[in-house]
Amino acid sequence: MSFETLELTREGAIATLTLNRPKALNSLNARMIQELGECLGSIREDSSIRCLLVTGAGKAFVAGADIKEMDERDPATGKQMAEDGQRVFQILEELPFATIAVVNGFALGGGLELALACDFILASKTAKMGTPEVTLGLICGYGGTQRLTRAVGPKLARMITLTGDIYTAEQMEKWGVVAMTFDSSNLLEEAKKIANNISQRSPKAIKLTKQAISRGVEQTLAEGLKLEAELFRQAFVSEDKREGIRAFIEKRAPHFTGR
Repeated sequence: MSFETLELTREGAIATLTLNRPKALNSLNARMIQELGECLGSIREDSSIRCLLVTGAGKAFVAGADIKEMDERDPATGKQMAEDGQRVFQILEELPFATIAVVNGFALGGGLELALACDFILASKTAKMGTPEVTLGLICGYGGTQRLTRAVGPKLARMITLTGDIYTAEQMEKWGVVAMTFDSSNLLEEAKKIANNISQRSPKAIKLTKQAISRGVEQTLAEGLKLEAELFRQAFVSEDKREGIRAFIEKRAPHFTGR
């Protein structure tokens, strides 16, 4: 499958999705959102993928939504724009395998929202992030108010979104938005090391762990513990569990199949 605004490559079990509009700093236009949906939908059931890296071509991750395109929209098509982006980012968040945002440059507005839809964020120490929508008379539309609040809590989320300021990746790391930062020269290499590590783990356990976290965060502790116990039961009857236990006892590397 070929795309106008994206590039999807594979290295074994690791896939890399590159947002590829470098002249526009990879800004999210309707075409890119559409192709993101098509691409993510096509790989959603690909059991050979164990980890997806999401990054940007050139000097930006995603510098936001396409402002000129937004200027042409009315309230109805503006709402549709938000709903389309939210739907695609939800597909990304719910992929059964691990997803890592590899933020190599600007991640502003929709770019930060896209990164937040991944399981976690790795960033260049020179990357810049923020939600400047209020400087345009707008608010986050692709899930930023919701995912950022869940990442850092309402007080800090309010400060980030209400100021519209741009912050360093290292500051975002201190706040817990970014998991780790690296020098720009070895960011992708370090991301692939982490992806390779994850790809050696049980796909079944990865999928169930993601469900436990994403569904549990919306529930009370008691409800979350009940959910965890049920998902633990599902893991306990899996072929991956049997293989993992046998491999440990036999002192060998496990061969997981995701079943």
